[in-house]
Amino acid sequence: MAYLGNSPARSFISFERQVFTIVNSQTVYTLDHSVTNENDIRLVVNNIVQEPGSGKAYTATGTTLTLSAALVNGTDEMYCVFLGRATATNAPGAGSVGTAQIADDAVTNAKVDSSVITGQTAETSIATDDLILLSDTSASGALRKMTRANFVSGIGETNTPAFEAQLSSAQAIANTTYTKVQFDSEVFDSDGTYDNSTNYRFTPAVVGKYFIFAQVCLDDVNDGSFFDIYLVKNGSRTKLSRLYSGVTNKQSSILTFIDNVTSISDYFEIEIYQDTGVSRNLRSDIGSYFGAFRITGA
Repeated sequence: MAYLGNSPARSFISFERQVFTIVNSQTVYTLDHSVTNENDIRLVVNNIVQEPGSGKAYTATGTTLTLSAALVNGTDEMYCVFLGRATATNAPGAGSVGTAQIADDAVTNAKVDSSVITGQTAETSIATDDLILLSDTSASGALRKMTRANFVSGIGETNTPAFEAQLSSAQAIANTTYTKVQFDSEVFDSDGTYDNSTNYRFTPAVVGKYFIFAQVCLDDVNDGSFFDIYLVKNGSRTKLSRLYSGVTNKQSSILTFIDNVTSISDYFEIEIYQDTGVSRNLRSDIGSYFGAFRITGA
């Protein structure tokens, strides 16, 4: 006759039996086979079946059998039958074990083939939709995923606000007078923090350390004269670069520095002072410029 399912057994299935040697005052014995718990065995002492469970006659886990009371050698007898260990067993079918059947943290590193990772080709770039797997130490090593945007945002600093401006036309610098340079042509201004029409100042509005630079080119500086370029912070001159001229010709001076912005109202300007005896012009090409960018947080 035809049938559905596994083929029926052609003989009775027997269960394995283990006889113990009693040791006086001993309550812990070793089982021949590992069990899930005490319900996987039937324990018999002096021909009486014992009740399993905590607070009862015995408990068992793995290969450890624990009695609630010690027996006496020569007086007591004990054996067990492995109810969960039939002589004929079936292996799980392919794909039949799911996550519900696997205990949390049951798969150890020893069971994971490292070549799953080491055998892969190393990436030289990260695509927008790529996912990165990492272990979050702040959450007991829980696995987290990151996208490229997440990853890049957590690396390094954001170097903005940033700007650069130049002169669109020559600017006259009076003799022996502190004159603000009117850098009125923006090359770029990432956050709109440079005023190129009224005050000609950089107000980053974000605290942090900034790299600030400026260069000016003055026409026809006399031999033996000098001119200064100043960084003005919040209305006060704080940095100076002085150029002494040894010839009568166009001369350039460069000022570079790092400054700490501690208030969102801090601002920066550039001033010139020269003693050539007459008014001189700053060149309006790329020889005169002013810029800055944020390099790190406060």
